[in-house]
Amino acid sequence: MLIFKPLFTSLVFAVTISMAAATTAQASEASAGLQLARSNNCMSCHQVDQKRVGPAMTVIAERFADTEGAAAHLAQSILKGSRGQWGPVPMPAQSHVTDANAKLIAAWILSLNDKKVD
Repeated sequence: MLIFKPLFTSLVFAVTISMAAATTAQASEASAGLQLARSNNCMSCHQVDQKRVGPAMTVIAERFADTEGAAAHLAQSILKGSRGQWGPVPMPAQSHVTDANAKLIAAWILSLNDKKVD
């Protein structure tokens, strides 16, 4: 029985470290997504959890949850703009945003729905 105690303790420690690393990676990705949105001026019209000029990022995430092709659609909306999807105020094209960054921002927006607790 004494042989298994150190093994069990090591296993618990390894699992705890792995879970902490995964949580840290998710927090880092979320922070990077927010920072990318800020640096590309998304936050001038949008906020994470409340409406500003445009809808809250969390509301966008809710609308497109479980929608096939949502990330690509959002990336294109970022790059080319959109009209009539969220009311009378159009979203202008964000030509300063690269394709790669538009995809990363879209993925970050969609990840906000994963953090909701029902």
